[in-house]
Amino acid sequence: MNIVALETESVRTRPPSWQAIVKSAIRDSSQLLRRLDLASDPLSPPVEEQNFPTFVPETWLRRIRPGDPLDPLLLQVLPQSAEDSVVTGFVADAVGDLAAEQAPGLIQKYHGRALLITSGACAIHCRYCFRRHYPYDQAPVSMPQFDEALEVVRKDNQIDEVILSGGDPLMMVDKKLQQLIEMIEAIDHVRRLRIHTRLPSLIPQRVTSDLVNMLKKTRLAKVVVLHINHPHEIDVDVRQAMARLGECHALLLNQAVLLKGVNDDLETLIALSKQLVDNRCQPYYLHQLDRVAGVAHFEVPEAEGCKLIEQMRARLPGYAVPRYVRESAGESSKTVIV
Repeated sequence: MNIVALETESVRTRPPSWQAIVKSAIRDSSQLLRRLDLASDPLSPPVEEQNFPTFVPETWLRRIRPGDPLDPLLLQVLPQSAEDSVVTGFVADAVGDLAAEQAPGLIQKYHGRALLITSGACAIHCRYCFRRHYPYDQAPVSMPQFDEALEVVRKDNQIDEVILSGGDPLMMVDKKLQQLIEMIEAIDHVRRLRIHTRLPSLIPQRVTSDLVNMLKKTRLAKVVVLHINHPHEIDVDVRQAMARLGECHALLLNQAVLLKGVNDDLETLIALSKQLVDNRCQPYYLHQLDRVAGVAHFEVPEAEGCKLIEQMRARLPGYAVPRYVRESAGESSKTVIV
């Protein structure tokens, strides 16, 4: 009798899976504000929020300061009326994804590398997202639908690196992700696998032992690129997830986006770089905001970004200073601003 009771209690207190956390995410800006003791929307959500709805997991919510409408983590996910503004120079496909598409879900902009859109789903909806207008309904969903994209890779022996992106590739369940990696492994001239993901810092429970073991076993050299914009995004669970990713012998990099009101000050960027380095993750890129329709209110002038980078260089070792870059449609590489 006692044993049964103990087992029941154990089941009851078992931490939720990453899938359960995704399913329980907040999907309404009014609910988000109520949970944060913000009675009304101080920033006025856009009229057509249904086009890019609120999506915030509980693991992110608990890092936001209640009662603070200017919390840098809240600003990344709270819809604002400014998203409805039409601003010259801000367009639906700012980085030229569609023009670089070689097959459904396969984007090739740069020599030797090809990017697969593996999932249209994300574990959070970042309001500055550069693919918020991407036609995910036209991208592959089932494994057979990746065949056309991978055939392009097979026929081009200059492609030695495949990038998994999205959405977020770690929104794929392990079985499906493993199948895709095995399909890529079967292409002899592919040597490296790069995974761009925000999940380890959003829902660190996604970095399971099964995922780590799967990545360990692949013959491909692995690069995992995280997306962390602010030091408050890194808590104990995130640090543990980053350590587990290190166990699969992956090179761990971080790409941040320079965002007005979020991380456009020196002390924040220095704290972010220090936390990343302390957790064996290299601050790789600081991106100038992609000029996507609906995100102009996040833009920081490049002159300010350059000044911040120069100030970081005076305070940090070289390896802790990210490259400040811009992506321009049709260019053969990212442009290093400074």
